[in-house]
Amino acid sequence: VEVRKPSERELSDLKVSSWPIWTKEKSKFDWHYDDKETCYILEGEAIVRYQGKEVRFGKGDLVIFPKGLSCEWEIVKDIKKHYKFG
Repeated sequence: VEVRKPSERELSDLKVSSWPIWTKEKSKFDWHYDDKETCYILEGEAIVRYQGKEVRFGKGDLVIFPKGLSCEWEIVKDIKKHYKFG
């Protein structure tokens, strides 16, 4: 799982504002990625745990989840994100 702060140019180049939006309230759930997902966090904060690791991210972060990843999501603050598969 890759987490970084993207530049405005990168967000523009990726056309992030045209991606669909997903929202979820504070919760905890298991998830499996059948495809790579790239998302940009608009609001909130979450922790994703996988293979003994923990990654925390929030507003302003660009997060890339690899295809085949199985993990547990813990949404600490209600989350809103743009996302794209593939």
